[in-house]
Amino acid sequence: MVTNTNFPAPLAVLGFLSASGLVLLGLVSVVILFFARKPKFAQMAGIAMGIGGLAYFGLLAGFSLASRDTALARGQEKYFCEIDCHLAYSIANVKTQEDGSSKDLVIALRTRFDETTISSTRPKDAPLTPSPREVRLVDQTGRVFVPVSSTGTDLMTSLKPGDSYTTVFEFRVPRDASGLRVLLHTTPGWPDRLVIGDENSWLHKKTYFAL
Repeated sequence: MVTNTNFPAPLAVLGFLSASGLVLLGLVSVVILFFARKPKFAQMAGIAMGIGGLAYFGLLAGFSLASRDTALARGQEKYFCEIDCHLAYSIANVKTQEDGSSKDLVIALRTRFDETTISSTRPKDAPLTPSPREVRLVDQTGRVFVPVSSTGTDLMTSLKPGDSYTTVFEFRVPRDASGLRVLLHTTPGWPDRLVIGDENSWLHKKTYFAL
């Protein structure tokens, strides 16, 4: 299973929440101890908070630096893990047409709720709404292109286990654009940037779809 993370999602979420709680607790402790006129204990609390922060950001940077850019072949699926890895995406079809100095690419993206990833206690008819996704086209020089239009089912449409749908995106790129690949990722935002192993985290490499 190829996913948008190289660190177990449940542990990543738990780690982020724990680190956030410890930072908050540390700050409160430092303030209370300072006003209680116990500077030595306040300093110790501050040092402990700093060590914890360094350890967390060390793990964040370590898993990002250990990641590698990956390009999936036609039909291969990329799973998105938001604690559980239920939704799988793949390129179903690609059409290309050249027009003067530019070329148009029509890309059909398939979204699937993999029913084999749910537990036996989860209701079969319980829907899941995907997080906001972005679809971009990237060439070998790093140029990024956004869709000029999209048709079919919206990527935010809910699915039940076993459901799937197709969304079609049209791109217009310069004729000389080569090495094109599709980047599908969760819309970057907080707290993804600070979640260990997340594709959107600091310095983390991406998983693309080759065309």
